[in-house]
Amino acid sequence: MGFSFLPVMEYLSRRAFHAAGLCPHTVTLPRDPGEGSGATTIHYWAPPGEPRLPPLLLIHGFGPMATWQWRLQVGPFSRRFHVVVPDLLCFGGSSPCPSSPPPSESAQAAALAALLAALPGLPATARVAVVGTSYGGFVAYSLARAAGPARVGPVVISNSDLLMTAEDDRAFLERAGGEWASAADLLMPLDARTARRLMELSFYRKQVTSMLPDFLIREGVQVAHPFLPLHYTNN
Repeated sequence: MGFSFLPVMEYLSRRAFHAAGLCPHTVTLPRDPGEGSGATTIHYWAPPGEPRLPPLLLIHGFGPMATWQWRLQVGPFSRRFHVVVPDLLCFGGSSPCPSSPPPSESAQAAALAALLAALPGLPATARVAVVGTSYGGFVAYSLARAAGPARVGPVVISNSDLLMTAEDDRAFLERAGGEWASAADLLMPLDARTARRLMELSFYRKQVTSMLPDFLIREGVQVAHPFLPLHYTNN
């Protein structure tokens, strides 16, 4: 049996969430009449009981699950906010209705709006602050547009190019070395070499990438790639 970093990463992430006073929850959302059989379920982390602090929704980006991406932030945020950290549909423990198409950004936003409506003790008139990073920034933008400023705000969007154009994609591919036909091929790496190149483009400290062995990068790719294409092709 070989070494795997995934259980270690998951243990450390869950430990950070528990230390911040958050617990795992699952909610089944009401089914739309046209969805057919099955149900949409959202897995999320939040403090037990009704909110005593202003609500804050943290929306993750591409990756295995929300705990990995927000483990360093939940502690400081939980001192001032009632922090809610969901897994987006097709990520972590959240899943859409089996008969539904792969979720778009607007579908993800609708699911989060339904989650907010289902949170225990959160009034329907309560205003919810939202932070979204990477893909989560696009979902945060869709949620804010759909729900309106009376329900959602303020909104913080990090590392999400909402004004991205085809020209931006071409410039990105040229900077990467011109080996990939589309931005999706590079942003959704299916092998260690592509993932390493993406990390080189993303990390400020390049030596971090060179220190990682291929087997660790490959394991991360194997965890992430089964659901990534669903999102990119539907947005």
